[in-house]
Amino acid sequence: MPCFIAPPDLLAYVIERGDPPEREAALRTIAASAALRAQRQLVGTLMRTLDVDAGQLNLVPTAATGQRTVYDSEHGGRTSLPGKLVRSEGDPPSSDAAVNEAYDGAGATSAFYRDAYGRNSIDGQGLELVSSVHYGVRYENAFWNGVQMVYGDGGGQLFNPGAFTHALDVIAHELTHGVTQYTAGLEYSLQPGALNESFSDVFGVLAKQYAARVEADEAEEKWLIGAGALVPKWGRALRSMKAPGTAWQGDQQPATMDGYVDLPDDNDPSNDNGGVHINSGIPNHAFYLAATAVGGFAWETVGRVWYVTLTDRLDSTAQFADAATATVEVARELFGDGIERAVTDAWTEVGVLS
Repeated sequence: MPCFIAPPDLLAYVIERGDPPEREAALRTIAASAALRAQRQLVGTLMRTLDVDAGQLNLVPTAATGQRTVYDSEHGGRTSLPGKLVRSEGDPPSSDAAVNEAYDGAGATSAFYRDAYGRNSIDGQGLELVSSVHYGVRYENAFWNGVQMVYGDGGGQLFNPGAFTHALDVIAHELTHGVTQYTAGLEYSLQPGALNESFSDVFGVLAKQYAARVEADEAEEKWLIGAGALVPKWGRALRSMKAPGTAWQGDQQPATMDGYVDLPDDNDPSNDNGGVHINSGIPNHAFYLAATAVGGFAWETVGRVWYVTLTDRLDSTAQFADAATATVEVARELFGDGIERAVTDAWTEVGVLS
């Protein structure tokens, strides 16, 4: 299943509440996104069940490991990907801001994983980071499709123009779906899917905090995903890890299990694959509580706990309780009683542990 930064319940909300141009933009985005689901599902299935590497699928050109390449899809759709090569590793900046932001964001995310956790690109083996910009016509979304990053321009009805490549946390969020794909492989449905989304939010936020050298309790904005990406009418961000349910006008995210939203995994966009973007607020808030209780640079302590848990302790069907138990165990192994207690207290406060 494609992992899109714009949650489908937001698009459904705009279709219900927006004016005609806004509804048309949301419908166009949902339709374009639906066409990508089959490819992402196929890529994920091949990689998990047949042990096929993404590079063997020949869906994108390949360069030397560890490099960044940025393509211009020239407003084409799925069959246009990756598009025309416009910048490779070491090339001077382009005259196109979206190209440079995609290039720099991929580099910053890769540097974060390398420097904080010793990870060599998102697959751990130096995978080339391929990005395509200018996808679709006024396409109001960005996504990881199983082999590369794809960015729409934003059309000004839902998202501000250029918002997706401008936000490092959005880029790191989407690339972390690739990390998850190569490690835990969390199914994109119900609680495993909510964990999939939450780990992407966690490392999206941490990449942003790492780049700015911001400590856990320094700035509320550093706990927002996609701050300023939405047109102001709809909200200030896509999600808040500090205060789930407050980021945008129709935000349904709960902060605790008392508010867990039990939704079916069906084809209704408002049901969000069983609430994967909605219920991710619960593990998101647990991470926020643990990180702010410990203080300091979150990527060094609680972030490391979450990283080891994602890459080494979970399987594809993990539930919230599995993630909670694993993070407590990893915290004890890596850091001892103090951080173990902060992690335990956080999961207890959100109602996953008792």
